[in-house]
Amino acid sequence: MSLNGNKSVPDTLCRQPAVSLAELIRSREISATELMAAHLQQIESLNPALNAIVTLAADRAMDEARNQDKQLATGKNPGPLAGLPMVHKDLVATKGMRTTFGSRLFAHHVPDDNALMVERMQAAGGITLGKTNTPEFGAGSQTFNALFGATRNPYDLSKTCGGSSGGAAVALASGMAPIADGSDLGGSLRNPASFCNVVGFRPSSGRVPDYPSQMAWFPLGVLGPMGRTVSDVALLLSVQAGWDPRCPISLTESPAIYSKPLKTDLNNLRIAFSPDLGELPVDKTVDQVIRTALPHFESLGCRVDQANPDLTDADSIFKILRAWRCASHHGEQIKTHRNLFKDTLIWNIEEGLKLSGEDVARAEKARTALHYRMTAFFEDFDFLVLPVSQVPPFDIETEYVTRINDTDMLTYIDWMKSCYYITTTGLPAISVPCGFTDSGLPVGIQIVGRYHQDLAVLQMAWGFEQANPVWKTAPPVSFSMSQNDSAP
Repeated sequence: MSLNGNKSVPDTLCRQPAVSLAELIRSREISATELMAAHLQQIESLNPALNAIVTLAADRAMDEARNQDKQLATGKNPGPLAGLPMVHKDLVATKGMRTTFGSRLFAHHVPDDNALMVERMQAAGGITLGKTNTPEFGAGSQTFNALFGATRNPYDLSKTCGGSSGGAAVALASGMAPIADGSDLGGSLRNPASFCNVVGFRPSSGRVPDYPSQMAWFPLGVLGPMGRTVSDVALLLSVQAGWDPRCPISLTESPAIYSKPLKTDLNNLRIAFSPDLGELPVDKTVDQVIRTALPHFESLGCRVDQANPDLTDADSIFKILRAWRCASHHGEQIKTHRNLFKDTLIWNIEEGLKLSGEDVARAEKARTALHYRMTAFFEDFDFLVLPVSQVPPFDIETEYVTRINDTDMLTYIDWMKSCYYITTTGLPAISVPCGFTDSGLPVGIQIVGRYHQDLAVLQMAWGFEQANPVWKTAPPVSFSMSQNDSAP
């Protein structure tokens, strides 16, 4: 099953990078109103088939676009995101706009305030267009829920887009929005980016402050940017990042560094290539695509060696801390609304309710030891490169992967280890388009950098993207804004 249209599509307004669109707005070559109208038409044509945007604020967005055009006409610059349509994950609070968390419990919830990240994006001139689909409370890397249904992969409608920032990835890949935000605990910025041929960056904990938050000190869940290119992601990060006193782990480094050109000398940088982290089953189609990346790194002057970090205990660390968080967030809710939770999330919450203080302490001690081992590993290497996901996009009707090669997956998250092992390290990691399987499904590559070296990760990712610009391969949908009959 696939969308109508050709795989080779014209480079139209809705396909251009966000940085290019921002410049067109600043130079007044196009108006914010024209840009918004183009994206609204794209949504009208494609969203019924893809189901990426679950709440649309078209009138509100057009009013704000007209307001920005008036400001630009008087010489005022609304900010670095001026005129750019943007979408927010349905886990993030948006003032006056429905925010459901993908749950029937919050089907009609309308927040009175914006989350800090949304507030910053709007203050920079970005125009909120709507909310993107997510699994129930963001649990799992397959975007579906009982409230809105499933979000489909624009490269093949019979496949999943991944998750949990799946709606965001699809909106970007299909040209329904040029920038999007997301969040990542077990891979939710990276996995859908890999499945949809876009870029998702998991920044260091505290790089993008999370407010409000139920667990402000919890380091594993982060907020971050998504875009079609690395430069687009850096642009958005320059707005999202920056210290805030309400987030106790927020980092003080100026976000202005992410607004500068990413080009840098990558010659002689040392890359550890780990095709499977030494132990993980990886689908052969993913492995084949990932290995095509190595000559591109070498063409940049990098030295590539195969090496595996010691990730002992990463699995138990993640599962304990994830379950602990699930129980903290939803332990009381399942007592009264158990029937409104999906089975996998109930299991995860109940696993958390079983934990003792000793269990959590053991995980934290193991995570500290892991940090020391990773610090030592990165004395020999500048970057770690590995698959984002161990499998390519799978069937939309499959809730989660239960087997990879000859290995059974014991839980609904086991197939995501190539992402969540990295989560436990606390290191910045990015998913960048790498290539396609023989059946045309996207595969991303994961680049991991040293502790708090987010800029270096973006610079390496940008270099790889220049050497291997497969992001330009659009999904098989029509980006022609003048032919409505091409809509699926």
